[in-house]
Amino acid sequence: MAGAAPSEEALRRALAERQTAVDAQADAVRSLKASGAKEGVDAAVEALKALKIEAGAAARRLQAAVGSGGGAAREEMRQTVVNTLERKLFYIPSFKIYRGVAGLYDYGPPGCAVKSNVLAFWRQHFVLEENMLEVDCPCVTPEVVLKASGHVEKFTDLMVKDEKTGTCYRADHLLKDFCKDKLEKDLTLSPETAAEFKRVLAVLDDLSPEELGAKIKEYGIVAPDTKNPLSAPYPFNLMFQTSIGPTGLSVGYMRPETAQGIFVNFKDLYYYNGQKLPFAAAQIGQAFRNEISPRQGLLRVREFTLAEIEHFVDPEDKSHPKFVDVADLEFLMFPRELQLSGESAKLTKLAEAVSKGTVNNETLGYFIGRVYLFLTRLGIDKSRLRFRQHLPNEMAHYAADCWDAEIECSYGWIECVGIADRSAYDLKAHSEKSGVPLVAHEKFSKPREVEKLVIVPSKKDLGLAFKGNQKMVVEALEAMSEKEAMDMKAALESKGETNFQVCTLGKDVVITKKMVSIGMEKKLEHQRVFTPSVVEPSFGLGRIIYCLFEHSFYTRPSKSEEEQLNVFRFPPIVAPIKCTVFPLVKNQEFDDAAKVLAKELTAAGISHIIDTTGISIGRRYARTDEIGVPFAVTVDSATEVTIRERDSKQQVRVGIDEVASVVKELTEGQSTWTDISFKYPSHIGPQGDQE
Repeated sequence: MAGAAPSEEALRRALAERQTAVDAQADAVRSLKASGAKEGVDAAVEALKALKIEAGAAARRLQAAVGSGGGAAREEMRQTVVNTLERKLFYIPSFKIYRGVAGLYDYGPPGCAVKSNVLAFWRQHFVLEENMLEVDCPCVTPEVVLKASGHVEKFTDLMVKDEKTGTCYRADHLLKDFCKDKLEKDLTLSPETAAEFKRVLAVLDDLSPEELGAKIKEYGIVAPDTKNPLSAPYPFNLMFQTSIGPTGLSVGYMRPETAQGIFVNFKDLYYYNGQKLPFAAAQIGQAFRNEISPRQGLLRVREFTLAEIEHFVDPEDKSHPKFVDVADLEFLMFPRELQLSGESAKLTKLAEAVSKGTVNNETLGYFIGRVYLFLTRLGIDKSRLRFRQHLPNEMAHYAADCWDAEIECSYGWIECVGIADRSAYDLKAHSEKSGVPLVAHEKFSKPREVEKLVIVPSKKDLGLAFKGNQKMVVEALEAMSEKEAMDMKAALESKGETNFQVCTLGKDVVITKKMVSIGMEKKLEHQRVFTPSVVEPSFGLGRIIYCLFEHSFYTRPSKSEEEQLNVFRFPPIVAPIKCTVFPLVKNQEFDDAAKVLAKELTAAGISHIIDTTGISIGRRYARTDEIGVPFAVTVDSATEVTIRERDSKQQVRVGIDEVASVVKELTEGQSTWTDISFKYPSHIGPQGDQE
C-alpha cells in the first residue's frame, strides 16, 4: 500500500535543504573558477546542474501541495461560473447602467426561483417539521432596541485607511490575503514562517486591534492599490443609520439581523405558545450591513436575506427529545483544539461530540445535525462542508458555545450558517432596558422552600453619597449575582466598605455597610421564574446559494467534443425550472400536445418552459442544462413522450397523460430517477442527445 503523502512542512524543509545545497555548490563553482583551477570545474558544474534539477522537482512537489497551481484553476472555474450566472441572469450587479454600487446585487428570474425554492425547503425543513412560530418584523429598528442588544456600541469591524488617499480597507482581510498569498505563492518560505502564517490565519478573528495593527506593521502590509502606508486599525460601525419620522429626532437603524424582532416579541410568543418551553420562533427577511470593502460577489454584500431561528429553552435542561434522530450523523468537525494546534477538521460522530462536551449540549447538537441535513439535501457537497467551533476570544462573553457551518468554494472556507447557544443574554438585556420582564415560569406541583438572595439598597444613604448617580448605583447593586453579593457582604462585614464597579458610570465607587443590606431568606415558592436561554441558527441565504452554484456546476463535452457545455446539477427541489417541454419538430400536432401538457404541468404546480424553436433537440437540451433544469419532456407523438434526465442523459417513454404526475413525483422527492427508469421503458431514439 502506498505511504501517506509528505506534509507541507516536510516538503518545505526538503526544498530549503536542496536550495541550501544549490547555494553551497554554486559558491564552490565560483571559487574554483576564481582560483583558475581547471581540474574539477566541469564535474562541479554538472553537480550544480543535478542539484538544481532536484531543487526544481522539490519546488514542483511543494507547489502541487500548497495549491498555487490550483489557484489559477480555481479562479478560472469561478470566472466560468460567474459568467454563466450573469449571462443567464441568475444575478447581476444592481444599478448596472449607472456602473453599479459595490455590495449590491439583483437576482434575475432563475436566481429568484432558486432563492424561492431554497427558502421553501428551509420553511419545510425547519418551520414545519419543528413546529416553529414564524414572524415578520420591520427592517427599520429604533435605536433603543439596538442599544440594548449591544449593536450600537459593538457591531463593528476593524478598518484601516490609506494615509494619503483615505481609501478604506478591512484590516483582517488585508492580513488574511497577505498570509494566504505568501503560503500559496512563496515557495522559499521556511517551515517555521509558513507555520506562523498558518497560525495567524487560524486565530485571525481572535486578534485585538493592537495585535492586528502590529502584524500589519511587522509584515510591511500597505494599501493594495497605491502601496501607500496604512493607518492603525480602528472600529467602524456597520449599521446603516436613519431617522424615523419627519423631525429627525428619533434615531433608527436598518436592522443588521432579524433576531432582535423575535426577542422583543418573546412575551407575546410565549403566551401564544401556551406558556410552554421549549419553543422556537423563526423569521426570514432582509438585513443590512455597511461593509467596509464588499467583495467576492454574493458572499459579502450590503443588503442580504437572513433566515434565523431563536429556540428558547430552559437553561437547566438543554436536552432535546429528537437528538437521537441526528446522533449517528458523521461529518467534518473543526473544534477549537484542532484549530489552535494547526490540524485539519476531522470526521466526527455528532453523538460523540456531544457526549464528550465538545458540543456544549444536546439542543445545540441537534440543530448542528439539522443544519447538516438541510445543506446536504440542498446539494452542498458533504466533503466540502465543515462545522468550525468559535475560538475563545472570537465568542461573545455570554455565549455557552458557537459553531459555524463553513462551505468550501473557490474563495476558500466561507461561513454560511452560525449556530450559537447565546445563553439568556438577549432576553435579559431587553428586560433591563425596557423594564418588561421577558421570563418564563415553571409551576411546581407543590410549594418548595428555597433560599433567595435579598439585596436591599438604602436609597437615602446612596442618594446622599451619589446624588444624581444614585439610580445607576442602585440598579447595579440589585443586578449582582449571588456570588458577587455574598463577596460584597463578606467585605463589608470585615472592612466596613468595599470598591464596587458600576458599568453604567464607567468607574468604581465605594460602598459602605449602611448603604446596602445583603442576606439570604427562606421562602415558599409555588413556581420558578427564569430567563430562558436561546439557541440560534442563523442562515446567510446569499452565501449558501452562491456555494450551491459552485458545487452544482460542471462541464461536459458536446457530442462532437468540439466544445465544453456548462451544466448545473441542481437537485429538483432547488432547480429554478423543474422541466422543459420540447416538440421534437415544428409540427402542429406536436405543438398542440405540448400546450395540453403545459396546462397539466401548471395545474400540478410544476414550473416549466416550452421551447418551440426550430433548433436541434440537442441544442435545446444544452440550453436548459445550463440553467439546471433536471427533466426535459420531448413530444414526438400525441400519445407518448420521452422524459430525459439531465445528468445521466437517460430517457424513458411515458404516456402523455402520466407526465405531470411522474415529474411531480420526481421533483417532490417521492420517486427517484432510478425508480422511474425501472417502471418505464428506456428510450434511445433519433432525438437522442446531440450536444
